[in-house]
Amino acid sequence: MSSKSSLAFRGAFIVDKMKKKEFLEMEKQVKENLGFIHQTFSEHLSAINENTSEIQTLFDYLCELDLKIEKISQRIDKIQFTEDPAKNQLKISPLTHTEKKIFLTLYTEEVPLNYIEISQKSGVPLSIVGEYLTALSQKGIPFVRSFSNNQTFIRLDPRFKEIQAKENLINLSLQSFMNPE
Repeated sequence: MSSKSSLAFRGAFIVDKMKKKEFLEMEKQVKENLGFIHQTFSEHLSAINENTSEIQTLFDYLCELDLKIEKISQRIDKIQFTEDPAKNQLKISPLTHTEKKIFLTLYTEEVPLNYIEISQKSGVPLSIVGEYLTALSQKGIPFVRSFSNNQTFIRLDPRFKEIQAKENLINLSLQSFMNPE
């Protein structure tokens, strides 16, 4: 019994030693694989950070371009209005009901409004306020744009507002609001 148990113990010891060797080998492979995964993730993180930086730089550049475009648009509006007031009176096309609502909102305000405020005060959905402001501008309505805190603020040109008050170029009669187009 003693030789049998000694033999069994030696056999178990040899098997344990082989398993330990296999275990150590497997542990080494796992560590190598985890190291490779860590390196790959680090490279991906580096690429993402570089792309994020690049995207931020492009966004800043686009904001700067947008600001310059808006300033040019302001200057063009100013030049068109100061060109010849008599010509500007003829250039104003008839407005739709929704355009009149936005015009009236701007006409009755003394301070510049952003798109959200125009939407709220006129009852026109925010998603289309920009389109209607563009349409009003194309129909000859002069705006003064200003920028603050990454927002565009719009108001009617004060000289045009004065002419509108005297001559009612836009036909802001109660009847025009009672019978919308």
